[in-house]
Amino acid sequence: MYGNASTFDGFVVMLERMPQTDEHPATPPAHLEFRLEDATHAPSSGNEWWRRSVIYQIYPRSFRDTTGSGIGDLPGITAELHHIASLGVDAIWLSPFFASPQKDAGYDVSDYRAVDPLFGTLADFDELIAEANRLEIKILVDIVPNHCSSEHAMFREALASPRGSAAREHFIFRDGRGKDGQLPPNNWQSHFGGSAWTRVPDPDGAPGQYYLHLFDHSQPDFNWDNPAVGDEFESILRFWLDRGAGGFRVDVAHALIKASGLPDWHGRADGADSPGYPFADAPMFGQPAVHDVYRRWRSICDQYPGERVLCAEANVHPIEAMADWVRPDEMHQSFNFPFLHTGWDAAALKAIITRSLKAFDAVGAPSTWVLSNHDVPRHATRLGAVSPALRPGDGLGPEDVQPDPVLGLARARAATLFMLGLPGGAYIYQGEELGLGDHTLLPHEYRQDPSYARTNGERLGRDGCRVPLPWNDSTPSLGFSDAAGWLPQPEGWGTVTRQAQEADPDSTLHFYRLALDLRRTHNLGLGNLNWVEGTDGAQLLGFGNSGVLVLLNLGTAPVPLPAGDVLLASSATAVARSTEAASGLALNPDAAVWLRP
Repeated sequence: MYGNASTFDGFVVMLERMPQTDEHPATPPAHLEFRLEDATHAPSSGNEWWRRSVIYQIYPRSFRDTTGSGIGDLPGITAELHHIASLGVDAIWLSPFFASPQKDAGYDVSDYRAVDPLFGTLADFDELIAEANRLEIKILVDIVPNHCSSEHAMFREALASPRGSAAREHFIFRDGRGKDGQLPPNNWQSHFGGSAWTRVPDPDGAPGQYYLHLFDHSQPDFNWDNPAVGDEFESILRFWLDRGAGGFRVDVAHALIKASGLPDWHGRADGADSPGYPFADAPMFGQPAVHDVYRRWRSICDQYPGERVLCAEANVHPIEAMADWVRPDEMHQSFNFPFLHTGWDAAALKAIITRSLKAFDAVGAPSTWVLSNHDVPRHATRLGAVSPALRPGDGLGPEDVQPDPVLGLARARAATLFMLGLPGGAYIYQGEELGLGDHTLLPHEYRQDPSYARTNGERLGRDGCRVPLPWNDSTPSLGFSDAAGWLPQPEGWGTVTRQAQEADPDSTLHFYRLALDLRRTHNLGLGNLNWVEGTDGAQLLGFGNSGVLVLLNLGTAPVPLPAGDVLLASSATAVARSTEAASGLALNPDAAVWLRP
């Protein structure tokens, strides 16, 4: 039996290995016949937009500048929103645009109800919402509830108040250890390097308490054991929902509640020293009480029309624990970090996709899939890297062996086509539809990520994936701004501007549009998944979804294709003529294809 293979009308996949050549060594066995396995994932029982959504992340600083400041702004997003709508996405996740001293690119918020003047005004936000509504696109606001800026009025009040005061209870202040309190309250490390504690003087000038900051010292953590903090954020949510926000992406959603007593922990804050299961036992992450917070938030979203949604940035492990965040009364979606961090390996990809679907199916939620965002190297760089592994959380720098851009783009497009064939929600990071990689030669003097400064350059930080977008050839910053951008663009980006790619039918931009159109036409987001049988141990991965066969060749030899219509291939050279295949076609290495049997 074929599980849910009835959608293929009894279609049997026949794959034969190509014969050995000097260029393509043989991959045994010489001939393979296999079928579709029983269903790993059945079609969705619900049809809400967020179950099959494609959400586009905009990083405002780097999207489009209309004022000549060199920093992107909200009017720039509004002006170019039609380009994003033409991709066929459902929503936009807008990285922080709140009032901020910008010490961590806006993730250090000084006023959650105001737009930073760098980005515009509240009126500009309202105009963006109006244009998004006209284009039938939802806007998700990036909320930062774990910490704020040290310039936030509540924290300034806390610093001016005595120990034990109500103002200090909004944050996590503790006395130091050792003689005269000279040692931090515990051994926790900042995600950006160094201690997670900073000592401040008492109002009278004497050495005082320490405050906790899991990130930069300019980002004090809120004390979520204090109900007043929860009340404040519920009011903030309503403020943006009332202005038309379609929901929220919740930054560091797993960190709000800390374990009682704040016990020592010997792991690294970013989890880089715990391969596979970072944060599994961390006292600052994934505490059970945090779920009560999001149940209240879900209740608030449910009070508004139009299916307002919550998406968690909850980097918890294993994947089965992540599913707790998307139970029916909590979040709608959670980022699938294990999928994002899985390398170019068929067995590993199949394993994490299978586990993800089973885990999220168990709570009636969709899995999400993502390959790039503002915190990790773009997948066109990551998949073209020559070195075995990139530094955790960082990209490549001028001193590193540089990636192969041709290989990286080929694999990036193949990985994207494979990802978009999966059932569930998908996220796209701005510029990946242009095939952009990181600025791996970014001179160090331009780096602004706090992790670079806090580690004295040991960590490069994330600036390489945050470079301003290339729009056209009208200005030295390639249409991003009339001035130089806040980060310089790499040489050669003039050939991959949006304007240039509009004129090229084989461009990555047109490829994304076609893929998203076909995904919607064939209802793949709400579909099923049946793995192709018999590929264990081979660098070939395939599955059926709603009558479409998705194949990804991660190996070194072409694979003959079964009979069927090619709906879309990952590049113009992905599928080649082959006398070895009954169909007369073969899928080349580092390529993907969608077939209609």
